[in-house]
Amino acid sequence: MLNTISHGTATSQPPLVIVHGLYGSARNWGVIAKRLSDERLVVAVDQRNHGDSPRSDVHSYAAMASDLAEVIEALGGRADVLGHSMGGKASMVLALSRPDLVRSLIAADIAPVTYGHSQMQYIEAMRAVDLDRVERRSDAVEQLAKLVPEKTLQSFFTQSLDVANKTWKLNLDSLAANMEQILSFPEVSGQFGGPTLFLTGAESNYVLPEHRPRIRDLFPKARFAKLPGAGHWLHAEKPREFEASVRAFLNAVEKA
Repeated sequence: MLNTISHGTATSQPPLVIVHGLYGSARNWGVIAKRLSDERLVVAVDQRNHGDSPRSDVHSYAAMASDLAEVIEALGGRADVLGHSMGGKASMVLALSRPDLVRSLIAADIAPVTYGHSQMQYIEAMRAVDLDRVERRSDAVEQLAKLVPEKTLQSFFTQSLDVANKTWKLNLDSLAANMEQILSFPEVSGQFGGPTLFLTGAESNYVLPEHRPRIRDLFPKARFAKLPGAGHWLHAEKPREFEASVRAFLNAVEKA
């Protein structure tokens, strides 16, 4: 089963399962997860090929959704699910294929579509780090800076670095081999009729007006909200505003 990090304790409300995006981990969501755990159990997962979860040559959305289903079944069989980017797609496939397990869904800055950009440049940047020369995290940051100028991304990637064992907590080979699948969205039949929020960064171009017909086909109760001043990494750029939006949505679901 996936590695998980839990915050808070079980209440009358379903647990909230948080699913990180590509190159992320459960640890990335620690602050937001802890703050949201004042009202419910919050469980952040390491997806396959990330963090301390199992490695696999398979990295399809069907497989990732199955991983999430196993976690939710172990938690009691029903949860609210929040997924960012790749994690949002995995969460959407879970909701469409196993709606019995999902009470509500929050897709953070992602749409159920195939994207044309690549994330391979970041894999190549991490592969280029000479881990034999890394004694502390700052050594890796210094090397990454040559290929990844954004300081927030340098910090983000090195959170997945096991300095002591001089290895990445990412299966870079599998992620590279499956990049086309990661950027795509599978053909999934059916709809998810539960409450759904597509929460996006106002400065991001991941969820566009032309995506809305497809979204509404699959998620007829979809609502849309934007965080001003945020891009694709909206939860890192505007954590308090992100938390407030998630909390307001979940509280509305609870009262409905």
